[in-house]
Amino acid sequence: MKGWLYMKESENIARAWLRQATVDLDFAQNALDNEFYSQACFNAQQVAEKALKALSYHRGDRFVTGHSLINLARSLESSYPQILEYMRAIRRLNLYYIATRYPDALAGSVPSDCFDREQAEEALALAEDIMSFAQSIILQN
Repeated sequence: MKGWLYMKESENIARAWLRQATVDLDFAQNALDNEFYSQACFNAQQVAEKALKALSYHRGDRFVTGHSLINLARSLESSYPQILEYMRAIRRLNLYYIATRYPDALAGSVPSDCFDREQAEEALALAEDIMSFAQSIILQN
């Protein structure tokens, strides 16, 4: 019985991470609409991170740490081999974790001056793809 209870709890945790990813996606869209492109890119990365962590919890992982989308995806590969189809998007979004927020990450510039609409639109589209993938697995029950 304990195993069943944990799996039920794990499912609830996974859905909570997905719910927050949805809020982050809305926030990223708002940032894009208001021309805060670096923040749109960062929040798109956060959508992907939370969607991947949701998959980890759905699988039954108890503790999911780290921010590298690449490492998170690799840890999921054995359970969800179709994640390989999203590796280009994952690698692209992984670039937005640091560079979109810290002035010392981009020599001689600040993030708000370095990202444009095209990058933000692409980031949101990639994040939506990863989110849809996670939802297709987690919400099928």
